[in-house]
Amino acid sequence: MKLGKKPARPGAIQLAFAKYAKAKKLPMPADPDNFGHEALETAPWGMLGNADYGDCVWAGAAHETMLANVMGGRVVSFTDQCVLSDYSAVTGFDPSRPDADQGTDMQVAASYRRKTGVVDANGVRHQVIAYLALDPKKPQQIVQALYLFGFVGLGLRFPTSAMRQFDEGKAWDVVRGARIYGGHYVPLMAVREGNPVCVTWGKLQAMTPAFLRKYADEAVAYVTAESLTNGRSLEGFDLNTLVSDLKQVTKAA
Repeated sequence: MKLGKKPARPGAIQLAFAKYAKAKKLPMPADPDNFGHEALETAPWGMLGNADYGDCVWAGAAHETMLANVMGGRVVSFTDQCVLSDYSAVTGFDPSRPDADQGTDMQVAASYRRKTGVVDANGVRHQVIAYLALDPKKPQQIVQALYLFGFVGLGLRFPTSAMRQFDEGKAWDVVRGARIYGGHYVPLMAVREGNPVCVTWGKLQAMTPAFLRKYADEAVAYVTAESLTNGRSLEGFDLNTLVSDLKQVTKAA
């Protein structure tokens, strides 16, 4: 399996979720140990190129788009080819040149997702409205954003022990002395029995809160209209209110 997230650049994403949270009293899940909509997606998640290439940021974006749309009552599919085309467009990736497979900066990808959007198997582009930086060392902030927006993009300093745990079907957990293999991007989609759950390499993968605290070095909340029905999320969160709030926070920043 491949990774593909470039090193974190603290402060690269300037609009912080913390600023919005201070300006607005935001709800938390009734049961913070069990929530999420990952089960709505019944189609295979797919590897989307990440078995062979370092396109985890783009495979993750596709998985997030799949979930957002199924939350909004639509089905969207992606192929390896369309996901790799966005990877190529942003980074210059070329499958015939191994040296061009260098991974992706999360902020650069987030900007592309807002301005251009990722392309699906039918050639349709899917844009996010906005994206906000989360503090990866504040799990409660990540949980709150996950509840509000349906998914959170998480960057990890990925340890070798986690690859073994994935192969063995175990939750990712901290293993003393494990070395860092590289950077990896995963979409958080739920919390189950207190453990955050992401999608990576084509399947759902749990991690312990300790693993999240130790290895997360970037986190992003994405705002998209695709996850809404009649302008509201499945939790009843209103898009127009959110966009208005974000504008006010941006002016005050």
